[in-house]
Amino acid sequence: MNVKTRQPIGRFFTGKPVDRQIFMEICEILDLDWREIADNAPAEFPEPGRLVEMASLDIDSLVQQVRSQHQDTIQNQCGIVQLLDISRPVSIDDIYVDVNILEEIASQQWFEIADLQNLKPAEFDRVGLAEVNQKQIPGIQAVKTYSKLRVLGKPGVGKTIFLQHLAIQCNRGEFAKNQVPIFIALRDFAEESRDNNKFSLLNYIHHTFLTSGISHPAEIESLLQAGRVLLLLDAMDEVPNQDITAVLSEIRKFSEKYHKNQFVATCRTAARKLQLRGFTDVEIAPFAQAQIITFAQKWFVTLTKTTVKSGQEQSAQFIQKLELPENKQYRQMAVTPLFLHLACSVFHGQDKFPTQRTEFYKQGLDLLLGKWDESKGIGRDDVDRGLLLPQKLKLLNQLAAVTFEQGQYFFEQRVIEQYIGDYLRNLPNATIEPEELQLESEAMLKEIEAQHGLLTERARGIFSFSYLAFQEYFTARKIVASLNLRSLEQALEGLVSHITDSHWREVFLLTATMLRSADSMVQLMKQQIDVLVAQDPYLQEFLMWANQKSQTVSTSPNVATSRAFYLALAQSPQAAAKLALASTLDEGMFLDAALDSLLLESAIDHSQDFAYAHACSEALNNILVMVLDAGFYKSLQQLKDQLPSSSQNRERLQEWWQKNYSAWVEQLKGAIAQHRNSKYPWQFSSEQQQVLESYYNANQLLVDCLNSNCEVTTAIREEIEATLLLPKKELVPQV
Repeated sequence: MNVKTRQPIGRFFTGKPVDRQIFMEICEILDLDWREIADNAPAEFPEPGRLVEMASLDIDSLVQQVRSQHQDTIQNQCGIVQLLDISRPVSIDDIYVDVNILEEIASQQWFEIADLQNLKPAEFDRVGLAEVNQKQIPGIQAVKTYSKLRVLGKPGVGKTIFLQHLAIQCNRGEFAKNQVPIFIALRDFAEESRDNNKFSLLNYIHHTFLTSGISHPAEIESLLQAGRVLLLLDAMDEVPNQDITAVLSEIRKFSEKYHKNQFVATCRTAARKLQLRGFTDVEIAPFAQAQIITFAQKWFVTLTKTTVKSGQEQSAQFIQKLELPENKQYRQMAVTPLFLHLACSVFHGQDKFPTQRTEFYKQGLDLLLGKWDESKGIGRDDVDRGLLLPQKLKLLNQLAAVTFEQGQYFFEQRVIEQYIGDYLRNLPNATIEPEELQLESEAMLKEIEAQHGLLTERARGIFSFSYLAFQEYFTARKIVASLNLRSLEQALEGLVSHITDSHWREVFLLTATMLRSADSMVQLMKQQIDVLVAQDPYLQEFLMWANQKSQTVSTSPNVATSRAFYLALAQSPQAAAKLALASTLDEGMFLDAALDSLLLESAIDHSQDFAYAHACSEALNNILVMVLDAGFYKSLQQLKDQLPSSSQNRERLQEWWQKNYSAWVEQLKGAIAQHRNSKYPWQFSSEQQQVLESYYNANQLLVDCLNSNCEVTTAIREEIEATLLLPKKELVPQV
């Protein structure tokens, strides 16, 4: 042995690093297998000739050589994605959309619960997402900015595909062209390490490179020492609990030893407490409008097996209809690749979004409750405290219903844990120890957040359902899942008590479509609506007038449509023609709308508007075309003849205005009242205006429920449609 001092031998026996050649010789003399005692031992050391060959290569040449050998492996590993319910692999280039990054973790912001409770439902999805005054940067820029980066995100936001995209971009030399990309699924690393009883990233990387024909560990060591590796570590949250400590420890040690390299790891936001020393945490932002459009274009071109032009046309229709008010719930959820893919699938084939959203929500829940993990071959630990899927759904139903009933879209952690504790306490064999129950509740909350993403921490200690649509859906499920007819009746009465609250609109629609029979529900709604105006004599007189007008003017078989028109016309003439309830107007109704518009305009002071006389004359010309009653025609013609010619000079016009206009307007009102049975104007107090608005909106909701493809018998449907918007005197009890 060529050893000049005893120091290397002493270092060997005290476990300190020694020269490789001396280490090998000592092992040979002592008849030891160097692989069993060496730290991070490679499978083989390079042959002496290989060392000379490597020495002659500079690091840049080595990088390019390894990149070339490893290229096919990376392309095969990261170049395709398997989309849910799509039977064939898809090229990553055909579907990937660049992501944006939030540099501040939304759930670590501080908010007061009172501030959040004051938010309107339309603002719900902004909390904890991109719109909370956070600057967004492109994902690739974040990777360039931070050498050790951990990308967080909720289920289905595109964390894995982002890492795959980085690997492919590096592979092509379009990003980090002087580095070698290595992609590691951490659950695979954990399983193999457990089987080998040794957690070593260096060994795992070496075994990975063997498939690329790179068998010499010294090459890998040279690359790592020079900082020429882009190490992509995917899905920290998918590592089994039994392995997570060992995996995190190995990542920390490896990233510190080879700190010159680029590290990017991914993890679900809810599992962010699995800290990595030296790593910067960022979060993937939800898709903005431009990203949604790009994704839709790629989806319809790639997955519908049509021409590029046809796919682009269908994607344009998808975006156009996604923006419609009636599709608001689809739009709010389609901000992640997972739900956007689901929305495209639902839209494809029918070129529209289903009116019934229950099936869409059900599919979304199936994904989050297990199907998404199953599609990726992930078997998570059974940590749901022994709850079966029906029990989880029942718990979520209960959480949603109790919070929604109280108007709570956001709730403090301690509050939601108390609700969970109340549920767990009633399970068979449940613990009754308060401290143990508290720990169980806290663990259950974290597991629902981390595993299923249905509850999410929006700010520090403040939770909500991940989408308001899910809270509404679970609330409707709780009503429909009543144990017997009596409890269902009570649940429906509780629902109907919110008939004038616009926040409950979606719950009404979902409940109607989920019930086996919605007869009782729509009858209760009709009764509650009629009660709103039953005790006000003036409002009853107004309803009577609207009914009489509709009977004398309208030729439509649906007289309720005419009643709706006149109710709205008396309140807001300009909006009457846009009504959903009064969607078809007869000629007589158009006439009344035009007359009301003329009266409304005449209430404005036009004494300095000398073009008004001509405009008023033209309006009467248009109205006269629609008038069939001879007496009314004659009265209007005489009123038109009284108007001064617009060609008169300004002084004559102003003189006529001051002397005659007020009397002219009163004659116009009298003629309309006499011939058209129009009482103008109806004088409602502010309270009556609010009641009428609530009454009208509640009737619109009832009609929407009837039109939602819910199960209602023909007799009940016809009875309700015939008695919509009637005064109580006209509501004859059905025998």
